[in-house]
This record gives sequence, structure tokens and C-alpha cells, in this order.
Amino acid sequence: MTDASGAPRLTLLRGDITEQQVDAIVNAANSSLLGGGGVDGAIHRRGGPEILKECRALRASHYGRGLPTGQAVATTAGRLPARWVIHTVGPVFSASEDRSALLADCHRNSLLVADELGAQAIAFPAISTGVYRWPVEDAAVIALRTVSQSPTRVEEIRFVLFDDRALAAFQQAADSLGLSAN
Repeated sequence: MTDASGAPRLTLLRGDITEQQVDAIVNAANSSLLGGGGVDGAIHRRGGPEILKECRALRASHYGRGLPTGQAVATTAGRLPARWVIHTVGPVFSASEDRSALLADCHRNSLLVADELGAQAIAFPAISTGVYRWPVEDAAVIALRTVSQSPTRVEEIRFVLFDDRALAAFQQAADSLGLSAN
């Protein structure tokens, strides 16, 4: 359900993204699309072999060199409670190069894919804040600013954060951006 302004409802919570009952969950994937650690590994493990099968088909057809950073593509969600997984490759943080546009692209392109699928509710992790070392406070501002400014038909945008520190960073970012979040 959208808020009074017609914008998607924004929800911030601590939890496990693989347990979210939404139309689509976003996977902070690596470019191979073949699974990995962190959120990516958890989604592939819990979702089962159907996700990997579709990822392999994507690699064999459109993404032979892997999914480019900032782009997004959907597969089945397998055994997850969601209908789809939207895979996006976040940028590795660099202190010497501004890659924030790529991180914003992950969120914007994931919403575009969600719209193409007809998803009403989507759950994001804190993209690039794990092994890609993006400072969570900065990633939260980029993520929330991007989703709040991106036109979408999605009615609920949920950020499912792994720990209290990430949740606090996203809550602080929402406050600083003047966003209302549940």
C-alpha cells in the first residue's frame, strides 16, 4: 500500500531477507550469478536449485561475461516465500573512486525489474555493505534517496537489515532525508 502522497510505503526492519513474504527479494549477487557468500549464498541455499538453474541459463544466453555492476535481472525464487529474486551486482567500495552512481543503479534497476514483473512489494538488503566494504551509513543514504526518488508502481519497499547497526544506519538516513519509515 502506498502512503498518502502515492509514494511506496517504506519499511525498515532487522531480519532475514530469505524469510520475507513479498513479491520479490533483491539479491546482492556477484557478477557470476552462480551464488556466493553473504546474502547471495543465503538466497541460493534457501531458494534451492531452481534459482541456480535459471542463473546458469542467463549466463548461457544474455550474460556470458556475467551481470554488469548496477544492472538487475530476475529469476524464480524457488523455495523462498517470495515469487521472484531480483539479482543485482553492487559495486566494491573505493576510497579513491566515486562509485555511488553504480550503487544507486542497483536500487533503481531493481525497481524497474520489479515493475516489469508487476511486483507490489519488494525487499532489499543493504547492498555492497558486506564483503564489498561499502560503509553502511553512506550506503543507507544512497539506497533510500534512490528508492524515494525513483518512479515505481511498487507499493511497499522493505529494507531487511542483517544487524542492529545496519538498521540504525538506515533509520538515521531515513530521518536525515525526511522519509517516513515503518
